[in-house]
Amino acid sequence: MQRIGMEGSLAIAEAAKLANVDVIAAYPITPQTHIVERLAELVANGELDANYVPVESEHSAMSACLGASAVGARTFTATAGQGLELMHEVLYVASSSRLPVVMTVANRALSGPLSVWGDHSDVMATRDCGWIQIFAESVQQVFDLLLCAFRIAEDPMVLFPTMVHLDGFHLSHMIEPLYLLEQEEVDKFLPQYHHPYALDPDNPLTMGGFGPPFIYTEAKKAQDVALRASKKVILQVWQKFGELTGRHYSPVEGYKVENADVLLLTMGSFSETAMMAIDEMQEKGQKVGLIRLRLWRPFPFDELRKAVTRTQLLIVLDRALSFGGPTGPVCSEVQAALYPLRRKPEVVSFVGGLGGRDISVAAFEDLIRRGMDKASQGRLDELEMIEVRE
Repeated sequence: MQRIGMEGSLAIAEAAKLANVDVIAAYPITPQTHIVERLAELVANGELDANYVPVESEHSAMSACLGASAVGARTFTATAGQGLELMHEVLYVASSSRLPVVMTVANRALSGPLSVWGDHSDVMATRDCGWIQIFAESVQQVFDLLLCAFRIAEDPMVLFPTMVHLDGFHLSHMIEPLYLLEQEEVDKFLPQYHHPYALDPDNPLTMGGFGPPFIYTEAKKAQDVALRASKKVILQVWQKFGELTGRHYSPVEGYKVENADVLLLTMGSFSETAMMAIDEMQEKGQKVGLIRLRLWRPFPFDELRKAVTRTQLLIVLDRALSFGGPTGPVCSEVQAALYPLRRKPEVVSFVGGLGGRDISVAAFEDLIRRGMDKASQGRLDELEMIEVRE
């Protein structure tokens, strides 16, 4: 297993190459452009035997992916921010048609004002589109989770499109140490793709047909049941990947949570900065820990509830606003997930890191202390945006 330094975007392209994708349909948009540029180069140089389809928009890119996946091709694309929103209409078709397209999203703030920098507003806008959605915190994780995404999406018991999210610029343009897998290892882990219901002129079938009222509700119920059931396969794939590489992934992952009375919940690359804050606070004798949501959809209800069983206070950091809502979007989901518990931890909502603004170690420490103060004062219903200049 080779360890090298590699930019996050190039690591994604390398993973797609090792996965032997058949079709790439993409449109460039900052900060994901390096991904598809590199893939175009690999195809042009003959290093990757795939069809590269340069299209006129992200809407067209996803539409092309649908056609390719429907006939049984292993299909990949990438986008970010406004590009993901331009795809929005077609994302629902991919999931309802059970087409296992795999996509990386270099998360980016949405306009306006215009921003090319990262936050989670784009992913939150596509929360309910029916895709499996997974978050990465490092370049290594993006590489690993993309390979896992192909195996998850293409499993005959799943057949759902899958997004792997990485923070724009903070990961897409960051060079980090990376353990690459050999082609033989990937081939052993990732079998050839075979869609059991691929379009075939000799065996015609209907896909995404008209759904009048007497059938639409049942179709949506079946889709939801199937997406929730995919978690079993996700766990199995992550276990097999861990056996292969020694790198293990879980829907909810903890950091120094033993004996912690207060937990901070984060998603994405800022989690690594938060770990440093937890280290410093624990050295000062404070009982704080960190949990990270790895799996966003299907939502890991059981794992989250188990992770907070002993905690008294859960502080949730969102990197997107739910305009006019009571809390950030992740916090709302967390509160809903914890509602059935007899003993629920108190939950405090913060929003920060919007439009690419960094959150320092000191700011994370301050956020945790402010969360503890708000809980002690009973101010649990107040959403607070951190580090807002007056």
